[in-house]
Amino acid sequence: MSEKLALQKRDVSGKKVKALRRQGLVTSVVYGRGITPILTQSEYNPTETAVTVSGYHSPINLTIDGKAQLAMVKNVDIDPVHRTILNIEFQGISADEVVWAEAPITLIGLGNSEAEKLHFSILQVLESVEVKAKPADLPEALEIDIVNLASVGDNVTLGDIKLPKGVEFAEKDIDLGQVVANVYDPIAEAEAQAKADEEAAKAAAETAPATEEISATEAPATEEATKAE
Repeated sequence: MSEKLALQKRDVSGKKVKALRRQGLVTSVVYGRGITPILTQSEYNPTETAVTVSGYHSPINLTIDGKAQLAMVKNVDIDPVHRTILNIEFQGISADEVVWAEAPITLIGLGNSEAEKLHFSILQVLESVEVKAKPADLPEALEIDIVNLASVGDNVTLGDIKLPKGVEFAEKDIDLGQVVANVYDPIAEAEAQAKADEEAAKAAAETAPATEEISATEAPATEEATKAE
């Protein structure tokens, strides 16, 4: 079920919005096809909840001064110090319109894969992918099963994701071979890194005396040249 959020139109803009934020309000703007951009505001706590739950992948049922408007979150400005929401951009949409959204990817079976039973690790390298669908069909997440991953190098790709009915990847020529998650051996990688660091340190130590020797041989030549002058 889509989240609900009540917005009120606002006349305040520019630097004056700081006063609204001090009152516990979040500023926003609603725009879209056939919609004249509307400056809005809302109470902080319900706004944070609605945006957190919906993310960029689920529609929100807005009311703007009581008038219903379906929308997607397109951008959220965050205060870099306090990590609070400063401003939100909502894109107004219609129920029968195909929209694009960023769908998170969830690994099913994490912790129970054959690889993890052998003390290997699963690394998720792709967290989300853009999809397109009508608002009611947008998935909360795309699921991919990793239980059968067993050996180092095994992986799952975008092609292994079973898209829900009515949902497509947004990019027409998307690479279905793109890796979503793979198996790696953390112990082996740590040992390899330690060996590489050791070799680098050894090489640096071998280079240092040679540099000093060159400097030492150059010094007398300089002194002789000075005396000749």
